[in-house]
Amino acid sequence: MSNLRLIPRLDIKGKNLIKGVHLEGLRVIGDPQEYAVKYYEDGADELIYMDAVASLYGRNNLSEIISRTVQNVFVPITVGGGIRSVEDVQRLLRSGADKVAINTAAIANPELIKEVSNRFGSQCMVLSIEAKKMPDGKWHAFTDNGRERSGRDVHEWVQQAVGLGAGEVLLTSIDQEGTRKGFDLELTRSVSEIVPVPVIASGGMGSVQDLFAVVDQGKADAVAMADILHYDRMTLVEIRDAALAEKIHVRQV
Repeated sequence: MSNLRLIPRLDIKGKNLIKGVHLEGLRVIGDPQEYAVKYYEDGADELIYMDAVASLYGRNNLSEIISRTVQNVFVPITVGGGIRSVEDVQRLLRSGADKVAINTAAIANPELIKEVSNRFGSQCMVLSIEAKKMPDGKWHAFTDNGRERSGRDVHEWVQQAVGLGAGEVLLTSIDQEGTRKGFDLELTRSVSEIVPVPVIASGGMGSVQDLFAVVDQGKADAVAMADILHYDRMTLVEIRDAALAEKIHVRQV
């Protein structure tokens, strides 16, 4: 059995680490560099950086932040937000990123998934999905940091994207994000069961019990967490120790 990966998620606006609720109402937390180093020293398996306002600028603006981060942080880094071309991917990889997470541009042009996968490898191509449950009980994929409805059914879209070469899925529940009420277990499980690639659950972790649930019931391969870490409600060390006590396979550091 593969180890569950514990992944701090850092949402960025300008040069600041921010946090919102339902991907809205963004509040400044601090310097992302300081938080990234702390999380690395506490044993993070990977880091995720998301440019929360990339759609306003038409491109991802995290190259400088990533370049500084990789001088002191030595775990894989996934970067997302505003990535629209193979050239954008190449620029971020040269800055030090290991993987890219693409949402809006992939929905607009699914062939971009194949282009990135063929050029840099499927392990580099992470499909980012921002999912919201509709009144009919189905989940739809949203774009532009959760602001725009794409009209795409999440399950149909994730299968198409993996077929095109996406090697991993970052699955964010807009309904749960920032609420501290736990992950959307039904959403996570339903996606995990239909694709053969790892699924990172994101959005809603309020306690370590939520992590236990998304692993057991949601079948997640990795957990992205933000609020619980940024506001010092638990440390990565405490989360890892609790997972080990629960007999969950995590990397021992």
